[in-house]
Amino acid sequence: MAGPIIALRDITKRYGALTAIDGLALAFEPGTFTALLGGSGSGKTTALKTINGLITPDAGQVMIDGRPAGDEAGWALRRRIGYVFQEIGLFPHMTVAENIAIGPRLAGWNKPDIAPRIAELLKLVDLPADVGARLPAALSGGQRQRVGVARALAAKPKIMLMDEPFGALDPVTRDALGRDYRALHEQLGLTTVMVTHDVWEALLLADRIVVLDRGRMLADATPGELLAGHDDPRVQALMETPRRQAERVRALAGGAL
Repeated sequence: MAGPIIALRDITKRYGALTAIDGLALAFEPGTFTALLGGSGSGKTTALKTINGLITPDAGQVMIDGRPAGDEAGWALRRRIGYVFQEIGLFPHMTVAENIAIGPRLAGWNKPDIAPRIAELLKLVDLPADVGARLPAALSGGQRQRVGVARALAAKPKIMLMDEPFGALDPVTRDALGRDYRALHEQLGLTTVMVTHDVWEALLLADRIVVLDRGRMLADATPGELLAGHDDPRVQALMETPRRQAERVRALAGGAL
């Protein structure tokens, strides 16, 4: 029986006197969508970056596909793991097509195979073909984020890491892009780990929510299980937030919702 595609084995990361991650143990099965939820300083981004080697833990071990991540050069590991973050990081002097092509080029793809992959990806993320010839500055924020997703998918990774990927977008665009990415996750059979501080986003997109606080895990459950109640008052307070917001909206609508 196959094991988890990602495993964090009691990892710890310190920055001087600050412990960002404190003995965190998590396993991620293939095809799952997990949200790491918590406030600023909870350790969620640090945990995410240990998966692709951007951060090396001081203790513990990260396993990818059953092998220690440290056995592979960091650059090689990152070439086969997609990574999307809020700032997007598109190269402004390169066209959209050139930005998307970076991963396949670095992975040694044959040049004739790259152009069809770019066209496939633009269609996959619901962007018109002519966007490929534009510079990032000519795109809206939502379009740039879609390009960021396309770039992360270009070399056909099995794992996608997402760090507050939709946080800078307006609510309508954020909702649409979140739903579209969730559909891509299902369509491509990805294993997605997403960092967010937004409780609504975690509840609506993820199959599993891991709540972190000061580098430690407070909860690990499905959205439904967390909404049904939790023993830890910090987790319970998080789950009460969307419930209170929904009640206020219903009140404003005169009970019509």
